[in-house]
Amino acid sequence: MSEVLRTPDECFVDLPDYRFAPHYVDVAADGVEPLRMHYLDEGPADGPVALLLHGQPTWSYLYRTVVPVLVAAGVRVIAPDNIGFGRSDKPATATDYTFARHVEWTRSLVTGLDLHDVTLVAQDWGGPIGLSVLAAETDRFARVVAANTILHTADPGLAGRLTWAVHGEGDSRVVLEESLVDYLLYTQRAPVLRASDFVGAATVAPLAADVLAAYDAPFPEPSFTAGMRQMIALLPLTRNDVGARIGRRTMRALEQFERPFVTCYSDGDPATRGWETVFQERVPGARGRAHVTIAGAGHFLQEDAGAELGRVVADVIATT
Repeated sequence: MSEVLRTPDECFVDLPDYRFAPHYVDVAADGVEPLRMHYLDEGPADGPVALLLHGQPTWSYLYRTVVPVLVAAGVRVIAPDNIGFGRSDKPATATDYTFARHVEWTRSLVTGLDLHDVTLVAQDWGGPIGLSVLAAETDRFARVVAANTILHTADPGLAGRLTWAVHGEGDSRVVLEESLVDYLLYTQRAPVLRASDFVGAATVAPLAADVLAAYDAPFPEPSFTAGMRQMIALLPLTRNDVGARIGRRTMRALEQFERPFVTCYSDGDPATRGWETVFQERVPGARGRAHVTIAGAGHFLQEDAGAELGRVVADVIATT
């Protein structure tokens, strides 16, 4: 592996509403040395576990208003930072990051902490990563709350189902939403990426300057953003992409998953709109559940409606 960067601790001092003690675990993935992953561990040690997974370009700071709601409900909250994000280690070379390694790193966290009876709460890339961990460690997971997330498959059967199209057509063509392609190309060509630009553009309510700065805190220099940039490049756009193959394998596992599976999507996120109905139809554990639509929230519903999301998760844990 190339150089591994570690954001200085002083970058995380006095962030608004984020006064959680840091915890660390070494995680492993094929072909690279063990890395240090940061996670929050809040609430009663013997409580049911909620595993809160973030995506691109955020970190556990995203869940700062969700965590207290769950802790008050007696839930133990584990909220990691993906490798390359937050307080976790950051390989400096983009090609050290792969979709499979992100899955392995998160799986290593789950097994390393020996988590059981887990409620997976997954948003954005937290879905493809976390659901793939669930497929590999099914017995550790009791239920799922899917929140504004997708599962990369490029399946032709998704035609007409999603607001942002990503699906194969015929034997050798693919249909892609123009906005998705524009987003991917911009992030690969821009000389500097700022997490706050993406977060601020995908919420309904304007975010305070100090909150936006908190999203940039893990990336004090451009060299720290290799993982952020590469995660966008890992978006599977065709059926031949290794990420799409992982997604299809994970979907086959979900089609056998009979434990509670609840969707909690916002009404203001075209990037994931349609996936809630796909999950409701294809996952046995989703059938007959009280699925939730949160009004007045964007892609990062944790920012627009964090307490409401927390109450949904707490209710799912209490009633299933």
